[in-house]
Amino acid sequence: MTDIEIARECNKKDIVEIGKKLGLKKEDLVLYGNDKAKINDVKSNKFGKLILVTATSPCPAGEGKTTVSIGLHDALCSLNKNSLVVLREPSMGPVFGMKGGATGGGYSQVVPMDEINLHFTGDFAAIEAANNLLCAAIDSHIYFGNKLDIKEVYFHRCLDVNDRFLRKINGEREESFNITAASEIMALFCLAKDMDDLKEKLGNIAIGINSKDELVYAKELNIVGSMAVLLKDAIKPNLVQTLENNPAIIHGGPFANIAHGCNSVIATKLGLSLADYVVTEAGFGADLGAEKFFDIKCRLNDLKPDCIVLVTTVRGLKYHGRDDLKVGLDNLDTHIDNLLLYSSNLIVDLNLFDDDSEEDINTIKEFCENKGITFEMSSAYKDGSKGAINLANKVMDICNNKNDFKLLYEDNLDIKSKIDIICKKIYHADKVNYSDRAIEKINNLEEFSDYPVCIAKTQYSFTDSAKAIDINRGFEVTVRDIRLYNGAGFITILLGNIMTMPGLPKVPNYEHIDIEEGNIIGLS
Repeated sequence: MTDIEIARECNKKDIVEIGKKLGLKKEDLVLYGNDKAKINDVKSNKFGKLILVTATSPCPAGEGKTTVSIGLHDALCSLNKNSLVVLREPSMGPVFGMKGGATGGGYSQVVPMDEINLHFTGDFAAIEAANNLLCAAIDSHIYFGNKLDIKEVYFHRCLDVNDRFLRKINGEREESFNITAASEIMALFCLAKDMDDLKEKLGNIAIGINSKDELVYAKELNIVGSMAVLLKDAIKPNLVQTLENNPAIIHGGPFANIAHGCNSVIATKLGLSLADYVVTEAGFGADLGAEKFFDIKCRLNDLKPDCIVLVTTVRGLKYHGRDDLKVGLDNLDTHIDNLLLYSSNLIVDLNLFDDDSEEDINTIKEFCENKGITFEMSSAYKDGSKGAINLANKVMDICNNKNDFKLLYEDNLDIKSKIDIICKKIYHADKVNYSDRAIEKINNLEEFSDYPVCIAKTQYSFTDSAKAIDINRGFEVTVRDIRLYNGAGFITILLGNIMTMPGLPKVPNYEHIDIEEGNIIGLS
């Protein structure tokens, strides 16, 4: 059966019953039908163990981080542990484009699968509306006299659709769109601690510069209150369930190749206050998602993961070895070395597929054992929680180890030093080149040098080229541009030709999606 057919056969429980597993009462929930709800602000003194699931560099078939995350959570629940999985919301752009949905797969999914992958509870629409209201206010302000003397606009519109035409538009001034998941509103939304913090971050958005080259901020337009009103419901985390009727929280959805790739801080901290074990994930490969999870999300919120699960697949390693598994092991080796810079509490999980050979499985197992890294296999896609029991037991053992987590760089380093450290220690580049525009912007942003940096680059390789899939060390990267995300509290660094508005592929997923007799088909 397809993923959506499996999800449709799930015997879902009432969401109020799911909430009770976390100690939530009906009055703690804002119901969206019987199978999903918003969670009101609840207080608890609990602080559970945080488990991060990341992966080796992606291949076209995917590595299955979400599938493993859900399966690990279900396995912990089957072992009678108080567990919770906290995930990002899918973006509709990739759902209809190339990547597809992001609710897990097979017998390791969150439901309602179709609604989560599409409009869900309207969070993306609210973020998009708040973003575009600010854009409209900027242009209206300029039209009616421009008292703030805005010379150049930095803040752009967004849309949750892959549309390459919107990358550059010529009107009264040149404009461009970001996809919603790459917008600054999404980034700051997912880093806000509460509504007050969200409003402060909204006000601190640098919308442009004036004729004196001074930054102009969103709060100067007196628009923060209206933007917050649009986000008042979206800021509440969403409660759903797995196929095995275990609770799951899904909230926020920034891309990891452009933004910081993590679910909201509010959802993560809420999860830690409700459960003994919280399984979460970071987008794309560990060089992107995990690095940003650590150096941005953890740095800004005093979070320390107790265990890191590095997911890999035979097919993924062969892809990055150009059909040679032993060459592809260099990709796994590099990710392991990178993650050890942050913590020794690491386990490699081989996400199994039916066509994996015993020889290939043993090659990966022996490689990890020779490096002294804990190794396990899982088959949650095929077997649900039963396929992740051994993984769950080893993860719990690692969570009992001393938490030696540390960050990659210090706050007080200058912007260029932070970029160089990530590019050389995580991507393993020999040299970092800078465009004249990038150098100029770095010099102009010196007062923000204590901010972490968020590097936007291709997810397909360690380099800034999507085609260099088998290159893991010894190359050069180019910093093309710099963007200040002052509301989010970080500086975005654009490497190579990375785009903040994806395009549709030649054969997009939307060709396979339809509705028949009230049921959605073709969604994956």
